[in-house]
Amino acid sequence: MSAYALLFRLVLRRLDPEEAHRLACALIRGVARVPVLRTFVAAYLAPRHRELRTEALGLRMHGPFGLAAGFDKNATGVDGLTMLGFDHVEVGTVTAEPQPGNPPRRLFRLPADRALINRMGFNNDGSAAVAARLADRRPAFRTVLGVNIGKTKAVPESGAVADYVTSAERLAPHADYLVVNVSSPNTPGLRDLQAADRLRPLLAAVREAADRAVPGRRVPLLVKIAPDLADEDVDAVADLAVDLGLDGIIATNTTVARDGLGLVSGPELTAETGGLSGAPLRERSLQVLRRLYARVGDRLTLVGAGGVTDAEDAWQRVLAGATLVQGYSAFVYEGPLWCRSLHKGLAARLRASPYETLAEAVGAEARTPAAGARTGKADA
Repeated sequence: MSAYALLFRLVLRRLDPEEAHRLACALIRGVARVPVLRTFVAAYLAPRHRELRTEALGLRMHGPFGLAAGFDKNATGVDGLTMLGFDHVEVGTVTAEPQPGNPPRRLFRLPADRALINRMGFNNDGSAAVAARLADRRPAFRTVLGVNIGKTKAVPESGAVADYVTSAERLAPHADYLVVNVSSPNTPGLRDLQAADRLRPLLAAVREAADRAVPGRRVPLLVKIAPDLADEDVDAVADLAVDLGLDGIIATNTTVARDGLGLVSGPELTAETGGLSGAPLRERSLQVLRRLYARVGDRLTLVGAGGVTDAEDAWQRVLAGATLVQGYSAFVYEGPLWCRSLHKGLAARLRASPYETLAEAVGAEARTPAAGARTGKADA
């Protein structure tokens, strides 16, 4: 058992999940504020693998693996998270107005299933505060910063477009890319915006707002979708994204389904409302990713998220069509060595594969089915 696994078993899992999260974030920020210490930590936890260098969304990254939105909702720990080895960091979800989110208790661990259930409800400081924080930021490390925006809960559906536009105008100048989140299950009515006829005007308005806010630079725009969409709705979103000239799709957010959960976690946990993330989401997220790649090919940048636990999961996402891969829930269970281990294992799989570069491996299973079966069983 690793030192972190022992710490989690004996200490962290006994703490309230949100309190443990706050303590972890404070520790990460604290280490990142000490110049010499953060340099040594980054050298150990974030060694660079030249073969993993990635170009996506017009941006250069040290590798394909980033932290999904939800961990750093208010953009307070970007340097610390980069120090831990994430190749890009997506902050948020940020709403136009500050909001406390749903009442506690709203975050639940399912350690036996390597999963989380959350009904946080977009708790954040609001886009004005986050924009001001990003404007004042003096990065200690070069990283790619994504900003994920969502709808303020109190805003009715009729005001959703204006609400997203407000956040886009405030945050686009500080983002390397923007993500429109219409797929959280914890804001009433939000997922209804995934319907193509409602999504089209929303995405078009956000695109125009970002262009107005940053006239000298095109900020890449992506949309994040739910794993619970029917296949034909996945196709409709893919076609819409291509038609509107979006830059990418993130597949997927959390699920309201409880498929794949074992019996160990118990009905008192599995019955909690909210979005399920982590290992049980792996197969459905991979299915959605494959369907998207079959529909759009290389015309969009696809980001594989949901159930990514280790290097093998990340490799399967790449073969299925993801240029970028994101994780979050496994961070809770794997600890600070997670990125180091995942990068090492992913580099080993690439070396054991028939592909010279990671870019060559993207979508390989769709082009040559036999290649998808070869997972590069190299030791991580």
